[in-house]
Amino acid sequence: MKTLRMTRPVVLASLVALMVPIVLFAPKAYAESYVAGQFGVTLPSVGNGLSNNDLTGVFIPGSTTSDQALKSSILYGAKVGHYFQSVPWFGLEAEMYNTTPHVKQQTITFFAPSGASAGSASTEGLNFRVFTLAPLNLTFRYHKTRLQPYIAFGPGLFIARLKDPSLTSDNTQSSTALGLNAQAGLRYYVTRHFTVFMEGKFNHARFNFSETPPGANFNLFGFNSTYNMFHVAFGLSYNF
Repeated sequence: MKTLRMTRPVVLASLVALMVPIVLFAPKAYAESYVAGQFGVTLPSVGNGLSNNDLTGVFIPGSTTSDQALKSSILYGAKVGHYFQSVPWFGLEAEMYNTTPHVKQQTITFFAPSGASAGSASTEGLNFRVFTLAPLNLTFRYHKTRLQPYIAFGPGLFIARLKDPSLTSDNTQSSTALGLNAQAGLRYYVTRHFTVFMEGKFNHARFNFSETPPGANFNLFGFNSTYNMFHVAFGLSYNF
């Protein structure tokens, strides 16, 4: 019993010692701007890859295909943001990042407008690149400690390119779509000017890919596809 009585104060003292650096040394409420680099991984397995695929061009209207599975990819990019002194829990942020979740080698099933299977085809995979520009994320944080949880969301401009590497001809299909860019994460103030962060990102957009033969003004083969993607990113920011 005596040992138990002695242990409780020691445990409480240890907890206080761990909390002091986070609570007592919290950033003060002042205007704050930052620039950051970010690096991470794209995880298509969390979503459905390219889904809800509606065929266009020479196909019968209403024709669709099965979802197209994507590969994991490295993500890299940058951020710039600002928190306001009058409302230190609210800020604005712009970010951009690039990822290449290539389309896997797989069998794609085609469906007629009635929903019946119209055959299938094996693909060798496609090179797929998505550049994301999010010019106006609304950011909300808990600012009273050094360890700060936050969420952010805003419009995203998604610039995508598809290309079949097995063909020597120019077969690039491009699409630019406006969608949603959202994130949730944790930021820790190592010093007044340097922070590290970890966050999860979610993207949603609807791409319209089309393939137009050189010199022609019609769509030979194309499809509309929903892009739902999840990323995990880590980064270092400089605050001033």
